Amino acid sequence: MFLLIFTCLVMLQSFTTAEELILNSCNTTTNYNSSSQFWTNLNLLLLPSPVSNDSRVGFFNASSIGASPNTVYSLMQCRGDISMEDCSTCLNSAKVEIISQCPKGNRAVLRFEDCLLRYSDIEFLSKTSISPMNPMASANPATNSVVFNRQVGALIKKLITSAASNASRFQIGLINYTNTENIYGMAQCTGDLSETDCLSCLQNMVQAVSSPCQYKEGCRAVCASCIVRYEKQPFFDLSLLSPLPPPPQAPGPSHTNTTKGKSSVNIVAIVVPIAVGLLVLLLAFYAYSRWRRVNRGKSIKGRDSIAPEDSPQFALDTIRSATNDFADANKLGRGGFGVVYKGVLPNGQEVAVKRLSQSSGQGSEEFKNEVMLLNKLQHRNLVKLFGFCLEEKEKLLIYEYVVNGSLDKYLFDRAKKECLDWESRYKIIKGIARGMLYLHEDSRMRIIHRDLKASNILLDDEMNAQISDFGMARLFKVDQTHDKTRRVAGTFGYMAPEYVIRGIYSVKSDVYSFGVLLLEIISGEKNINVNQSSTSKDLLNKAWEHWREGTALEFIDSSMSTASSSEAMKCIHIALLCIQKSIEDRPTMASIVLMLDSSSPTLATPSPPPFLLESETLLTAESESLSHISLL
Repeated sequence: MFLLIFTCLVMLQSFTTAEELILNSCNTTTNYNSSSQFWTNLNLLLLPSPVSNDSRVGFFNASSIGASPNTVYSLMQCRGDISMEDCSTCLNSAKVEIISQCPKGNRAVLRFEDCLLRYSDIEFLSKTSISPMNPMASANPATNSVVFNRQVGALIKKLITSAASNASRFQIGLINYTNTENIYGMAQCTGDLSETDCLSCLQNMVQAVSSPCQYKEGCRAVCASCIVRYEKQPFFDLSLLSPLPPPPQAPGPSHTNTTKGKSSVNIVAIVVPIAVGLLVLLLAFYAYSRWRRVNRGKSIKGRDSIAPEDSPQFALDTIRSATNDFADANKLGRGGFGVVYKGVLPNGQEVAVKRLSQSSGQGSEEFKNEVMLLNKLQHRNLVKLFGFCLEEKEKLLIYEYVVNGSLDKYLFDRAKKECLDWESRYKIIKGIARGMLYLHEDSRMRIIHRDLKASNILLDDEMNAQISDFGMARLFKVDQTHDKTRRVAGTFGYMAPEYVIRGIYSVKSDVYSFGVLLLEIISGEKNINVNQSSTSKDLLNKAWEHWREGTALEFIDSSMSTASSSEAMKCIHIALLCIQKSIEDRPTMASIVLMLDSSSPTLATPSPPPFLLESETLLTAESESLSHISLL
């Protein structure tokens, strides 16, 4: 039966229009055979289904068939601007081609110009897959290249934002290049992706082609989950472009007293219920806010605010004994909210005890944050929390003791920094990036750290990086992109401009901090040095000038006897991308990890970083709108 189906598919190929194959990936590490249940299930999913309807509907279908371990997951999608007839033709061609290209592979991705077909034995729906990736640039350079490049950037930025927010995950558009020429563009994601994941995928595609496609007349970047394309010639039906909606018309004058009276009655009938509803909602919100403020104040005062299962609770006597009653000899350092001591538990386990200052008004909330978050986070590049103590007036956090202390103790000490050769620094950089990726995307929660800096990176006995101090971390919803606060807290020099000035924070504000930290690791210098003169350039300014003048290798810490120039240059490039003023232009941590792991990544061209230190008047004026700013 299934041999007959396959024969029909092959015969069908001769009647289908030839399609341009732009992405082809076949996993042959796991194979099926023609007598297996997987093959049977795959053929059922690939049965041809020609459609004659000529309306454009943006066809998308995701489904699965069969029981584990022979389940087949499939996804079929057509471009949002082609007819159902062309869509059916393309998909039928793809069904033939995918069996030909991947005769026994359990996973395959095939993308034609007009459609995408994908199947796998592993569930992939609602997950972004940027690999395999296939960037393709035109061989023809654009004339008036600077203007062309600027217009392409403006068009693509609008397209990817609009495509991500559209329910169809598809958008086409054009922009003027000269008086007589246009640039045409398209962006599309698979229909199973959320708005956030779609935007992230498209941004990754843009970054992947920004260098090879610069000043080219056309370019296309495709992967399994999304596609971005632009050309100088139209490649879609121009009649499908939606015109801008007309401005709202002012209401015309009433023609009769009767009409005016009816209008008044209708307005009252509409407005009064809305006003009453809004009043009820406002009262309910006010009551809830009061209840939340009262209970927030009470929640941390007693040990009942943190459930016993959240993290092991230590007795105060145990911690006093472990630290020799918080002896000065056991001090490891001082943080924003208290002192850290070294201790030894009765079982011989070495620990670091963070003792929150009793006079710190901020400490209670930060204490609760660290206990609740760290207990749920497990990653080799995050510090491990053993437990907490809430007795009398003490608020204590007990961590695993990390033998080599914090990164800043090595990085900014002339004697110790020689221990950090380039291999060690590159290892630390990659460890921090993986830890931040876990916080942003791979953990059960989405965490914004908000205080990433050298003193909050601990080094174990093998110089592996461990991110610490989650006192100011914030939990985001899965689809949440940003939040705003009137209480800006962090470390000056590491905070992103949108956070300092407007109180807006997101994963991209963490990326900015990572970029600053990256420059410090490469150069061995502090971004903000209290001893430097007012005329000295800050580290960001210095890095950008070296990059612009082609002397970036001079930016590398001279205390390192040897350094991989290619890796160091790559890291400087990544850092400059991270500290760009535009939030949208900064890469995600997923992209950063990919760049660091790749031997020859394709990187976008960075723009000048925001020189906040050279604009103190602007910073002061705009910051006055915030009720409180804390620079720790």
